[in-house]
Amino acid sequence: MDFEFSNEQKLLGESVRRFVARDYTFEARSRILASPSGMSDAAWQAFADLGLLAIALPEDVDGFGGGAVDLLSTMEAIGEALVLEPFLPTVCLGAQLVVRAGNAAQKREILPAVAAGTRKLAFAFTESGSRYDLAHVELQARREGDHYRLDGAKRVVLGGAVAHTFIVCARTAGEAAGRDGISLFVVDHAQHGMARTDYRTLDGTVACDLRFEAALVPAGALLGAPGAALPAIEACIDFATALVCAEAVGAMKFANETTLEYLKTRKQFGVPIGSFQALQHRMVDMVIAQEQSRSMASLACVRVDSENDPVERARAVSAAKIKIADSCRLISQESVQLHGGMGMTEELKVSHTFRRLTMIAQQFGDADHHLERYASAGHQARGR
Repeated sequence: MDFEFSNEQKLLGESVRRFVARDYTFEARSRILASPSGMSDAAWQAFADLGLLAIALPEDVDGFGGGAVDLLSTMEAIGEALVLEPFLPTVCLGAQLVVRAGNAAQKREILPAVAAGTRKLAFAFTESGSRYDLAHVELQARREGDHYRLDGAKRVVLGGAVAHTFIVCARTAGEAAGRDGISLFVVDHAQHGMARTDYRTLDGTVACDLRFEAALVPAGALLGAPGAALPAIEACIDFATALVCAEAVGAMKFANETTLEYLKTRKQFGVPIGSFQALQHRMVDMVIAQEQSRSMASLACVRVDSENDPVERARAVSAAKIKIADSCRLISQESVQLHGGMGMTEELKVSHTFRRLTMIAQQFGDADHHLERYASAGHQARGR
């Protein structure tokens, strides 16, 4: 399989890297991290001006009609720079749900604003006790005349603290863990009856918890057919998982490069510690893990763009996430250990990279979850 980027994809990746190298230095990121919002409006607008927010949107809503492969180099650059802005929640989750499930009017209302950088989205799907089960939805949505009444809670909504619009999954029918009866709703950030608790996650990105108590949303807020949203949700989570794998590759690249540079310059007994064979072996293992992860992330992005069979798509994405989760753990921990005690200080970017890689290893399912999912998908494929 050819994993080479096209000329356009290479140019896009280079432009993103130039931007983050010039305007998103570690010092600039530290200032953003310390700001009340935890993101930079100027950086977000720059992403819009570069066309990054529109890459994976259809052409008829001011997009470029691309897919995960077209976003791959951008996500690598985002991972390398540890970008704090909610690119993944808005572009890879919220917007993709609207693309897949929304009607023409909803797409025209939401997606051009996403491309222009004037609307940020967040997908509220996790709940207490749901773990990584996308079908575990307890938040209730009951039809009352021309509205739906939402009651329940969502947890760890990535990007929710700065979102203008939430895509909320709720149960309109069926039992709490049933695959049928799950619906999607477009909910404004100022929705009456919705309470929001904002906070920062381990890696510094913004998130929130949502609580709905008799929140009435118009029937027109329903995204797609009632009770039939799970396939679209699964497809979007696979799309985002493939791209967070690409983000991890970028973070691994930085961790390896900065660790190698440290081994070359830090001296003990009058010689660089990189001359010690035991440390060389550890560094080689880190580089091998990064290259294997890059290949698996590329394969996952190709599959989510081209694979129509959800079972085969799930196998490819889970295989990639298993490898990325293992590599995240290896490279993050080794990079800190090879830096010594200073590797955990706030002043070094490698400590922040450690936190982001630790989060990515768990995001959208850890290695154990995806091992089980991979095995289940394989069983389904053999049973046909």
